[in-house]
Amino acid sequence: MTETLDTTVDFRATMSRLATGVSVITTRSGSTPIGMTASAVSALSLSPLQLLVCIGNHLFTRTAIAEHGRFAVNVLGEDAEELARNFAVSKADKFAGVETVDDHGVPVLKDAIAAVVCDVAEALPGGDHTIFVGDVRYCSHLVDCRPLVHFAGGFGALRTAQQL
Repeated sequence: MTETLDTTVDFRATMSRLATGVSVITTRSGSTPIGMTASAVSALSLSPLQLLVCIGNHLFTRTAIAEHGRFAVNVLGEDAEELARNFAVSKADKFAGVETVDDHGVPVLKDAIAAVVCDVAEALPGGDHTIFVGDVRYCSHLVDCRPLVHFAGGFGALRTAQQL
């Protein structure tokens, strides 16, 4: 069976119905901070502690993660749509005006509601993406925060039980 443009469009539209959290993946290229918005992030294992991120092969972030060997997943809160959009576009300095902490060898966003720093354990082929398996080296989170959610091409927030 040959994949057609219609199949690709249908697949993307279908998968956009899977609500996901929004994260910014950060790393370094030399001394330069690198980052991108991503939704293909998942916990993988509790023993050892691992997660995975999927990064498009055509993106510089993919090359930077492979070379640096460490990355951070910064989970965005419901009020961080502007930050998500900032890291979703290609521009010279995505970190201009963005506060970070660099205690773990990669930039961690101060405005993230959760962060996980990982060393690359494996880089696996995944079609037009690379699946990076990360060994968790550090993690933290804020209590009583809600995530920014991506659904059907847009951003939103979760409703609480009281809002239903």
